[in-house]
Amino acid sequence: MVEVGFTGAVLDRADRERNNPEALAAALGDWRARLLRLNGLEPELDGEGQLVWTSLADLPEGSEPLFLGYIDGKPHFAPLAMGERHGNVRSPALFQMLGLMPADQAGLYACARSLVDWHQRHGFCPACGNPTELFRAGWARRCQSCAAEHFPRTDPVVIMLAEHDGRVLLGRGPAWPAGRYSALAGFVEVGESIEEAVARETLEEAGIAVRNVRYVASQPWPFPSSLMIACVATAEGDAITLDTNELEDAFWATRDEVRAALDGAPDARFGAPPPYAIAHTLLRTWLAG
Repeated sequence: MVEVGFTGAVLDRADRERNNPEALAAALGDWRARLLRLNGLEPELDGEGQLVWTSLADLPEGSEPLFLGYIDGKPHFAPLAMGERHGNVRSPALFQMLGLMPADQAGLYACARSLVDWHQRHGFCPACGNPTELFRAGWARRCQSCAAEHFPRTDPVVIMLAEHDGRVLLGRGPAWPAGRYSALAGFVEVGESIEEAVARETLEEAGIAVRNVRYVASQPWPFPSSLMIACVATAEGDAITLDTNELEDAFWATRDEVRAALDGAPDARFGAPPPYAIAHTLLRTWLAG
């Protein structure tokens, strides 16, 4: 099985207890309960790249505890401050921390970050505009006026390699780090299958028609809350027509070029996506055949 960043968290999400006030009260009163230490939406790490946890006594004033679940029988929580809004900002320090975190730790962080961010963006009901309140131990919000219930959502995103004659199609966005190239990607639209989204996005962004779409792996991506669905498809031709609103450049990379980039060779034609990104996993999987 391929190793994918932000996955493998050893977390019992305990859905069975989210509507059980007695169980939640017991978890909150458990002296072993742990609270994730966050600076805004960014984590704190110890010297080994592990997330830093503290006790519920350190819950910031005005914050609510979001129940993440159990690890080794111990309840774990994340702090929610509804007055804060952080947007989709990712600092250089966060990217450095993501490079240090083991996949299981990054998976725990992804769960907490996405949940906190969702709450901070859903303080008001989209049905009637009135305030919402937390319920189900932090895994939903309920409108105080119309009683509508709202649940955290994940946006599906396809990320794909089109292959042709032993090469794969790579592109780069205008704001990416210098030299960085990656797999093409795009959101799945309503009424669309994964295979259809792969074909549409590849055609729209690079003018490449594809067929024979194959699923490889998936990854939660907490910026703010997406599910990356990695695929490989067969291209029917190799003539690239760029959508310059989406891509700054694209080219067909050979196996040797992909290998050099993944290995960090100084003379590599391009910079590979970081190991915690599923695009890195996708390239390694393709390289391994």
